[in-house]
Amino acid sequence: MLDRYNAIRRAAREVTVGRVKIGGKHPIAVQSMTNTDTLDVGATLRQVQALEAAGCDVVRITAPSVEAAKTFAAIKEAGVHIPLVADIHFDYRTALECAAAGVDKIRINPGNIGDELRVRAVADACRAKNIPIRIGVNGGSLEKEILAKYGAPTAEALAESALYHASLLEKYDFCDIVLSVKSSDPLAMVGANKILAGACDYPIHIGVTEAGGGNAGLVKGAVGIGGSLLLGIGDTVRVSLTENPPEEVRAARDILSALDIDARPRLSIVACPTCGRTKIDLIPLVKAFEAAAQEANMMDKPLKVALMGCAVNGPGEAREADIGIAGGVHEALLFKKGEIVEKIREDDIIPRLIAEIQQM
Repeated sequence: MLDRYNAIRRAAREVTVGRVKIGGKHPIAVQSMTNTDTLDVGATLRQVQALEAAGCDVVRITAPSVEAAKTFAAIKEAGVHIPLVADIHFDYRTALECAAAGVDKIRINPGNIGDELRVRAVADACRAKNIPIRIGVNGGSLEKEILAKYGAPTAEALAESALYHASLLEKYDFCDIVLSVKSSDPLAMVGANKILAGACDYPIHIGVTEAGGGNAGLVKGAVGIGGSLLLGIGDTVRVSLTENPPEEVRAARDILSALDIDARPRLSIVACPTCGRTKIDLIPLVKAFEAAAQEANMMDKPLKVALMGCAVNGPGEAREADIGIAGGVHEALLFKKGEIVEKIREDDIIPRLIAEIQQM
């Protein structure tokens, strides 16, 4: 539960991004980013809607030019309520136009938008509209001086860069800030987050950048994100995958669910890895149950289901679940809240579980 995470969670100030609050004791916000041509309003709008439907809390959209501000305004006018973040690189005028268009957050690297007058202009524009600024630093875009100092994009280099950029905004009394340090190296990313966590109270957005696609990318992202969260560090997350953006959201939700800190209700499935004691064909059974639960639209039920392969560990694990089975030879014991309900045939396991869960 989120309360369990909050017990170890680093104290961070609260920042409001549209309808979403991050930091404090608020739920971990899941973010993703569109990959459409921003100037294609229709395509970008459809992807924002798809991300929201997948469970995304905040959507980031690249703003490559001043003209891109029109897309943010159009998406807002279309009635989209999910907070939108304008991703700015180099041109401070684009940040000003996006702020005027009503974006909910600006993502910049203050060091690459020009002299201090330009940084001040962005800070003033965001302050006037209560728009927070996310400072984004990653291993591929460190300042030459910092890179030369450390010799590589180390955790120390990443953290120093982020804190330096925060100081540029603080110079103009702007402190509505979210920090983000990302690297394709999970160890460097977690290390940098530890340094930031001890140096300030700004909310921290976490993620492993350029993690790749498929299972390899998911595992790398889970290692970095999970490693930070287990230290109590992290207020928003993005799983960066070379996949369709809604897949990032589903992966993030899976990570939060695995740590039992997802604010959205999720069906938790516990299943043993099988061994020589297993007397039921559990591997296909688990896959079939997952498919049946998806089809029955019950993945958002806040229940724990145990699918165990034998009577050695099965009853104990099933006892901790809301409902579960412990398999035998062509049969299984059905448990509810630790109590044996009855013995059922193997062919009846999935339909019986689905029927019972629907009534819970």
